[in-house]
Amino acid sequence: MKSSSSNKSTGPDEASSTSGRTTVTRRSFVKRILAAGAAANAVGLALAPSKAGAATDDKAAADNASQRRMQAYRIRQQAALLEFNQPLPTHPNNGDEVLYPNKIGNYSKGLPHNELGEVDLDAYGALLTALASGRREDFEAIPLGLGARLANPQSGLAFELEGPDSHALFQPPAPALASAEAASELAELYWMALARDVHFADYGASLIIAAAAADLSRFSDFRAPRIGGRVTPETVFRGNTLGDLPGPYLSQFLWLDIPQGTMLVPQKLYTSFPGLDYMTDYNEWLAIQNGAMPLPYQMDPTPRYIRNLRDLGEWAHFDALYQAYHQACLILMGLFAVPGQRDWFHGGGAPVAAGNPYRSLSTTAPFGTFGGPHVLSLVTEVATRALKAVWYQKWYVHRRLRPEAMGGLVHQTITGMAQRPIHSDLLNSGVLGAVYSSHGSYLLPVAMPEGSPTHPSYGAGHATVAGACVTILKAWFDETTVIPHPVVPNADGTALLPWVGPPLTVGNELNKLAANVAQGRNALGIHDRSDYWESLKLGEAVAIGILEDQKNTYNEGGAWTFTRFDGTVVTI
Repeated sequence: MKSSSSNKSTGPDEASSTSGRTTVTRRSFVKRILAAGAAANAVGLALAPSKAGAATDDKAAADNASQRRMQAYRIRQQAALLEFNQPLPTHPNNGDEVLYPNKIGNYSKGLPHNELGEVDLDAYGALLTALASGRREDFEAIPLGLGARLANPQSGLAFELEGPDSHALFQPPAPALASAEAASELAELYWMALARDVHFADYGASLIIAAAAADLSRFSDFRAPRIGGRVTPETVFRGNTLGDLPGPYLSQFLWLDIPQGTMLVPQKLYTSFPGLDYMTDYNEWLAIQNGAMPLPYQMDPTPRYIRNLRDLGEWAHFDALYQAYHQACLILMGLFAVPGQRDWFHGGGAPVAAGNPYRSLSTTAPFGTFGGPHVLSLVTEVATRALKAVWYQKWYVHRRLRPEAMGGLVHQTITGMAQRPIHSDLLNSGVLGAVYSSHGSYLLPVAMPEGSPTHPSYGAGHATVAGACVTILKAWFDETTVIPHPVVPNADGTALLPWVGPPLTVGNELNKLAANVAQGRNALGIHDRSDYWESLKLGEAVAIGILEDQKNTYNEGGAWTFTRFDGTVVTI
């Protein structure tokens, strides 16, 4: 990607000046690093302490400072070369953008559309032009519909100074629009919409949950957990790791009180009222696709613990970027402490992982390295890097349509407005009749009045951040630790009750936390299962890259060993 402040383009190895600052391409940056490394090595020799005679204290201090300076430079250089030497991936998409000239298989929300929700092709072309050029003026020339702005496509072009560059990470193609997998994913979202108000504790007795499990079991390419080859009330809507299946649907890290200094903060939230769904009217749906911004909605004034998919979706609607994982880290740091006792926050934390060097050091204690401040900052540090990685995938590779747009295609097909390439697995599903009986249309009922954010569906930002942050926590804490005193909410979510069942481990509950946050976005109706699962692994790759970059910067040494989301064990 060239970068220029004028119409004059620069060559692949040239730099251009933008607002007085030098902007370099990846290739020219690497050339400069290599040249600077050679110069630095020569300077390092010149700055080496003289062996002729005794140096004064000032000379020794200066020499030590020079050596430290060179050592710091070389560590940074080695980290850059580590990333540079990684193989470059190809970035295939699912082919829908070429297959459908009217672009119905791709994201176009916020651009102008016709009465069938088909994007204006000139507007879509302007979007592609801006994505290809990266020029500010081309982004400014994208025609918008009714006012909603596109969400930050230029962040996919940002460089990163730690961990892998966003363009060096791979995410497989999203399921194609006409595929059986895409049909099964949308069916799951229809069932999630119908089951939003079912208490997690009631899944075993719920007729809606039983119907959802039975229907999803018959789909030919539904990639979700099963027992005996079938989706069951115990597996429905759960994440894909083995750690997602034991215990309650929701992770303990979304229910347990959060120690923040001398405060103990309950995890109650303000949620929306039962039965509130949006975009079930075609005219409303079309206006939202054109970028209309609806009015805010009324919230339940009673704070409650998360009880159901509606509550979980509302949590994921308004959470701060790394909120769940910062809170989980605080919970882990005081997991066995007793509130009210002196210095309770600084004792009783979950055991750290075996590779932490301070498990074997007896005269010094961790703090800025391998201590609380280190992990609290690191678990948040990876978050924006994960966002940059997934924003490149969203805008520059896949441009997958949002589920609400696919729901529009389903509605048009069944009502005869237009024939769309929807797989028969979905068209033959009983969920469509159930949705029509409840809402009078075949559109996907969404729990947010504005619908999805104004950026493509795949990958998912929340899921990528979840994968990155949870990877840090699994690398830091002993995954086998059993969580004491697990809880569940009562029927109306106003109090927590003890939960009795098989042991819940830190590793499993962290995997579940990542799935809960990502599936919470699915419960809103704005992401699909593959958005969650593949993005979780993308975030994991970001975190691993950052840990690899940092491993040579610590005087203590140490290593991180943890279980990846696919069940394999990795050591850094």
